Amino acid sequence: MDPVSELIASAKIPIGRWGKAFFDFLTTNFEWFFDSIADGLTVVLEGLVGILLWFPPFAVVAAVALLALYLQRSLKLAVGVAIGLLFIINQGLWKETVETLVLVVAAATASMAIGVPIGIWAAHNERGYRFLQPILDLMQTMPTFVYLIPVLILFGLGIAPGLIVTVIFAAPAPIRLTYLGITSVPKPMLEAGEAFGATKRQLLWKVELPSALPTIMAGLTQCIMLCLSMVVIAALIGANGLGKPVVRALNSVNIPLGLEAGLAIVVLAIILDRMSRVRTGGAR
Repeated sequence: MDPVSELIASAKIPIGRWGKAFFDFLTTNFEWFFDSIADGLTVVLEGLVGILLWFPPFAVVAAVALLALYLQRSLKLAVGVAIGLLFIINQGLWKETVETLVLVVAAATASMAIGVPIGIWAAHNERGYRFLQPILDLMQTMPTFVYLIPVLILFGLGIAPGLIVTVIFAAPAPIRLTYLGITSVPKPMLEAGEAFGATKRQLLWKVELPSALPTIMAGLTQCIMLCLSMVVIAALIGANGLGKPVVRALNSVNIPLGLEAGLAIVVLAIILDRMSRVRTGGAR
């Protein structure tokens, strides 16, 4: 190392030490708070998994296929959903799939519940969006493994930290796409609403949201895919599901197990993607 580099390195800013002191402060003074959040989330998520596993797998498959038929009015999709889930049962990965499904649906629901209101607020507050933009950039560009360290320290191992990490990773997508959808509403539509005496609330619910709905739903689809991409990462901090057999397969170079779990994740991703799309036509 040259002398200039050595001089710069010798005056190292103690970021790591400051970070450790900050997290020590949090865990010392607010451990009860983080533990209560983790315990509450764990009870809810494990309860949902238990309820789904209590039903016979074929009953759940039939219910999901009927839900797909109701949402998309497509018999072809319903049959495809049933075949995909029966394939997962055939591979002996039903329990892991249910655990992953609960985690993904919970994380996507939380991400949309956070992201859509923030996106609406940002669309009506340009200064606020300029402040929010670098935070969203940081959340989307930061390596996912970096999230694991503070979440693991604060919330421990299990499904709860897996959910929190997934929400942090997925929330920027619905925020950005809701913002895009609201800001892309044609001005003549807004002016027409104002001309008829619509209040800001009425403009939002009757003009902006209906017009922006396809973009917001694209945010939902993206959010679900991002949540699924975190399945393997979440398994590293104790979240059960299809990520665990993938991690086991990687550690033991078990190619059959890796292929089976990987295909199950792909099948689940396709099912959720098709079911969450906005229906634009009649039955297909």
